[in-house]
Amino acid sequence: MKHYDFAQKFHALYDKAAGLYAGGQRDAKTFFTPDELAWLSSNGIGAQSLYDYAEDQNNHGEPGYDNALAIEAVRRDYFLNIQAGKASTTVLDDAKMPAKADAINGIAWLPRLLPKARAKLRGELPASLMYCCGGDRNFFKTHDIQPAEFLSLVWRHERDDAPIVDWVVRRSAAAK
Repeated sequence: MKHYDFAQKFHALYDKAAGLYAGGQRDAKTFFTPDELAWLSSNGIGAQSLYDYAEDQNNHGEPGYDNALAIEAVRRDYFLNIQAGKASTTVLDDAKMPAKADAINGIAWLPRLLPKARAKLRGELPASLMYCCGGDRNFFKTHDIQPAEFLSLVWRHERDDAPIVDWVVRRSAAAK
């Protein structure tokens, strides 16, 4: 595996996915060649992630390559260095996710975002969920948080919500 050119290769695949989606292709499983899928997998990235970025980019003009790269760089780092390049066999049960309106310390969406971010970090998101979806982006904009920054914060406090909540409360207050 080559590491130095990760961003360039990811950019090419991001652009390919965005183009295919714009052209009407709607199946993440058909976006990439076997070699491209192997490269994505060796970096802890699923085709569904790029499909989700392409879909939202085409339909909403976000999250953009820059956010996708930053998010996937955090995921890749976790995959290579914590998971030792081994994919998780666990998948988050989206039926057990907190409701979108649930709040912690008056901050809506945060209870939902915490397990979603942990699942993204570990490569355990089901195809039905996207990290940095429209709801997540609204949360990040409201509280002035960069999506990859939040994912990194979750990694640092992977098993403890309290410091994450405290950090978001402070950031949110500073954003006002």
